Amino acid sequence: MFDFLAEENASICGGSHLKRREFLQIGALGAAGLSLPQLLAAREHGAIKPGHDNRACIMIFNLGAPSHVDLWDMKPDAPREIRGPFKPIRTKSPDIDISEILPMHAKIADKFSLVRTVHHGGAAVHDAGWQIMQTGRRFTGGIQTPHAGAVASYLLGRKSDLPPFVVLPELMGRGGGNMPNGQAGGFLGKAHDPFALNADPSNKDFKVPDLLPPDQIGAARLDRRRKMRDIVDSAVKNFEASEDARLLNESFHSAFRMMTSEQARAAFDISKEKQSLRERYGMNRFGQCCLLARRLVENGVRMITINSFLTVFDQLSWDIHGSKPFISVKQMKEQVAPMYDQGYSALIEDLHNRGLLDDTMVTTLSEFGRTPKVNPAGGRDHWPQCFTCSFAGGGVKGGRVIGKSDPIGGFPAERPVEPGDVVATIFHSLGFDSKATLPGPSGRPFPLVDFGNEPIKELFA
Repeated sequence: MFDFLAEENASICGGSHLKRREFLQIGALGAAGLSLPQLLAAREHGAIKPGHDNRACIMIFNLGAPSHVDLWDMKPDAPREIRGPFKPIRTKSPDIDISEILPMHAKIADKFSLVRTVHHGGAAVHDAGWQIMQTGRRFTGGIQTPHAGAVASYLLGRKSDLPPFVVLPELMGRGGGNMPNGQAGGFLGKAHDPFALNADPSNKDFKVPDLLPPDQIGAARLDRRRKMRDIVDSAVKNFEASEDARLLNESFHSAFRMMTSEQARAAFDISKEKQSLRERYGMNRFGQCCLLARRLVENGVRMITINSFLTVFDQLSWDIHGSKPFISVKQMKEQVAPMYDQGYSALIEDLHNRGLLDDTMVTTLSEFGRTPKVNPAGGRDHWPQCFTCSFAGGGVKGGRVIGKSDPIGGFPAERPVEPGDVVATIFHSLGFDSKATLPGPSGRPFPLVDFGNEPIKELFA
């Protein structure tokens, strides 16, 4: 393993130097490259079940928190101020009714299942919800627990030249509190932080800025739309011809390998897709991130998180309080739902058509739900007491509804589900033993999931 406490500089590419801090900043590539020994060790200790080598997970995180009552858990018999303006429609699954503003979801409802009773006791603040839903634990005692993708990175390691854990299009922004957002390696270390794309794949001249040697990142970002390809190609030739390449240790070389990899550049080259397929996903940031996620799964990435929005401030999101700068429940129909409906349904269809859905779990999460009652501004406010998440693929049986909320969608009435259960379900799909442990703070064993949290087994039965 590369010794970050030893030499300040490592020599690469014919004498140029890479500082320790620069290595850690290379798009959060980390040194997660010791995949085979790591994977074998995890298997030997029973942390990973056999037969799950090809499993992957795409986590769609809906920043702002969609209104479950208006989308996935509608209450048509409730009073008007509860049921809202939309009507439920029938779907391809006889057990699922869904909102009329998600017609493409209705056509593929046999391929996903809904869990309508997710809830948590954390603060009704965005970043607190982001953290608890992606890690399965509240932020307590200053301990930063790792994202589910960081755990996958640690237990499974790298499968190809690409990193095991990727965030699209970039890490979450501000959430209104002072909590970590949950999209990091936590106590597992920086080596298991995600690779963040930091670019919009819907842009006409989309390129990945961090697929460049560190000495050139700054210059390329100033003019990457014109010079990106030439710089990368030149760097690859120089690196491959350098004697210093042989001197890099295994971990360091693994990180640099991605920046110089033809496979990595090809995987991120979304222009290779047919225009008709790109349009099916939607020519917007979310739709093209969904398409890119499918390409990354095909190229061996273990976990991809898609942030449907980047923050809840100064931009459109699911945060529908009604009063400006937020949108209302009615505005959600025109401004948010069509984009999401198109991108999600295209992803599920595409994975299915390519034979990838059986091995790829697609889960949709949010920090909480929205209040059962519409507020005076025509919106709904924060509500962690009950909300809906969905699961598809990765062993999940589609067309099912797990749990039942009360008549107004305010609280679980049957089969309550906690964030730890949601994360345990992801781990179950990936083949992890929920009783396994991680090297926690101070090297002490840390349980993969807390006592009492279990996978939602009904999804797989």
